[in-house]
Amino acid sequence: MSADSLVTADVLLPLALEGPYTYAVPSGLAVAPGDYVEVPLGPRSFIGCVWKLGVGDGGGKTLRPIVQKFDLPRLSDTHRAFIDWVAQYYLEPLGNVLRLCLRAPGAFGESKGETAYRIGPHPPAKLTAQRARVLDIACEGPAMKAPELAELAGVGTSVVKMLAKTGALETVALPPHRAFPMPDPAAGKLTLSHEQEEAAQELRALVTRRTAGTLLLDGVTGSGKTEVYFEAMATALASGRQVLLLLPEIALTPPFIERVERRFGVAPAQWHSGMRPRERERVWRGVAEGGARIVVGARSALFLPWAKLGLVVVDEEHESAYKQEDGVPYHARDMAIVYGALGKFPVVLASATPSLESLVNAERGRYVHVRLTSRHGTAELPPSHIIDMRQSAPPSGSWLSEPLAQAVAETLAQGDQALLFLNRRGYAPLTLCRACGHRFDCPNCAASLVEHRFRKQLMCHHCGHTAAIPPACPKCETAGKLVPCGPGVERLAEEVVQRFPEARLTILSSDLARGTLLKDAIREVADGVHNLVIGTQLVAKGHHFPHLTLVGVVDADFALDSGDPRAGERSWAQMAQVAGRAGRGEKPGRALIQTYRPDHPLMLALAAGDRDGFLAEEKRLREGAELPPYGHLAALVISGRDGHETERFARSLQPLAPYGEGVHVLGPAPAPLHLVRGLHRWRFLVRARRGINVQAYLRAWLGDIKPKGSLRLAIDVDPYSFL
Repeated sequence: MSADSLVTADVLLPLALEGPYTYAVPSGLAVAPGDYVEVPLGPRSFIGCVWKLGVGDGGGKTLRPIVQKFDLPRLSDTHRAFIDWVAQYYLEPLGNVLRLCLRAPGAFGESKGETAYRIGPHPPAKLTAQRARVLDIACEGPAMKAPELAELAGVGTSVVKMLAKTGALETVALPPHRAFPMPDPAAGKLTLSHEQEEAAQELRALVTRRTAGTLLLDGVTGSGKTEVYFEAMATALASGRQVLLLLPEIALTPPFIERVERRFGVAPAQWHSGMRPRERERVWRGVAEGGARIVVGARSALFLPWAKLGLVVVDEEHESAYKQEDGVPYHARDMAIVYGALGKFPVVLASATPSLESLVNAERGRYVHVRLTSRHGTAELPPSHIIDMRQSAPPSGSWLSEPLAQAVAETLAQGDQALLFLNRRGYAPLTLCRACGHRFDCPNCAASLVEHRFRKQLMCHHCGHTAAIPPACPKCETAGKLVPCGPGVERLAEEVVQRFPEARLTILSSDLARGTLLKDAIREVADGVHNLVIGTQLVAKGHHFPHLTLVGVVDADFALDSGDPRAGERSWAQMAQVAGRAGRGEKPGRALIQTYRPDHPLMLALAAGDRDGFLAEEKRLREGAELPPYGHLAALVISGRDGHETERFARSLQPLAPYGEGVHVLGPAPAPLHLVRGLHRWRFLVRARRGINVQAYLRAWLGDIKPKGSLRLAIDVDPYSFL
């Protein structure tokens, strides 16, 4: 083959690269766009994806050849177009977006039996700390491959293999990845109410058309939205397509997975951050090959290499957990709609408290809007009652008003469950010295250390810094003067134990129980093992507690004065969702909300059950300020180790901002959380009228800017966090 007829391949690598690199295709190797290949880069090799083919001499450069092609289904044209779209919209390097799709590197090996290790019969002659960690982990669970066992123990694979040589570990042959069973669309079909059946018909018709389209399933808590969108899933499965059900990660609980299994006769594939590597490989390959027909996953499941995706359901679509904050800052709900448009398949958004963006899109006719207005069966929506804390303030050091405490006592006496909601982890959000006024702040962040009395620690919830609770003030050295300020769930638990000593209490908080412990606790609440629950925001996320008849919101004023433009909407959603946990069984429920601001529009709306009126006012305020969904917003965060250098760099960007009609650049100013993990932070906010290409504006302004040293410039299009 002549030099000018050399076949070349542009290969995109999962690195922070703006585009693919060109490689030579060796003679006899057939590759096509979408193929996964191994290519050299410097002294290392990487797995990448062929983006396009070409012919030429490489521009006079000596092209390095592709090392090998993997025997896997190609990444589809739709998925590659999706990666391009995400990179363009969020102003991210193309390679960073591809990295989201390659989260199972082990899947690129052959799908065959592999060697794993489990505890062996002979202890090692010499037991080092590293070997002890490996053996402890090997004792706890099933056989694991060497890389997996080494990663969990924090050692190299050589330690694992040496233990196997001595007989301390024994080898086990792992079978090939087992196939995913085929779901039965009619396996567990339930009888729907008349209202549910009408809604299901709309969803079935949308899926049957096999065209792009978005439907907002807007139903009150307990109205049976899940059973309705199951019908859409069944229709897609019957047509031979794959289905993705996205959930906020905390909702990936065994009861919900079992619910999916009952409906379709087989357990769905799962995709979330807590998966073991081998199961991650199995699911990744199953999705790519089309064998995994139902996937229930967190936001990153959207980037799996789908073979024939025919429907995406985004449950609890209002949840801010769908926005990825680190790495590529994408919003999974919005990108699911983009994927559906590119792949020409429907997307269903479901929520009892839809986001303002989704409601406005429904009003504009961009989404089909289907409402479920009543609870399924005999259950009724619980009324919300406002407790004016100015009139019913508890004694000093207490947090429960007398009306709420009486309601809890009555509920427990009747044999029912009560839930006290307080969205603050730990014991107290702030600790002060009463002698000198010293406050315990994080040394790495502009935030207070939260006291976790159960752990006997002070902890920063931003960087993870911990410190022991000292016996005396570190500044004035006075003992006995440290005082916690404000309540967290642990402090509320102290009061509850004193007031209700016979209660079977549990605390649902992510820092007290994770993984299996948290899932077990949620199951026990649903089964009635506990009759009094104290919970943070995770209890508001779709759980079904049939014995729960009372919800008490301990501090409803927490986020009312936030600078976040979505604060009102989020507070409404959180209050409505947590109130909706009550009365989902046979008995009616009620919600009591403690507030020092009973005349606030949010409290008046909650008391009246006037969602539409409250959101209409939120829309008016957002539209007047040209904030999403009536305009565009982008955040630019400049960070660096040196505070003065960071400020100078941030201020140097301001005069470079081009003039644009309808575009307002606010800043630079110190970010609300101006120090995080030792990095000083400054922020710009860019606000633009609807219809303006804010990405083009940002490229014109920042395209040639190259921060140096420790300085970083992060762009967040459509920000959800304003810290």
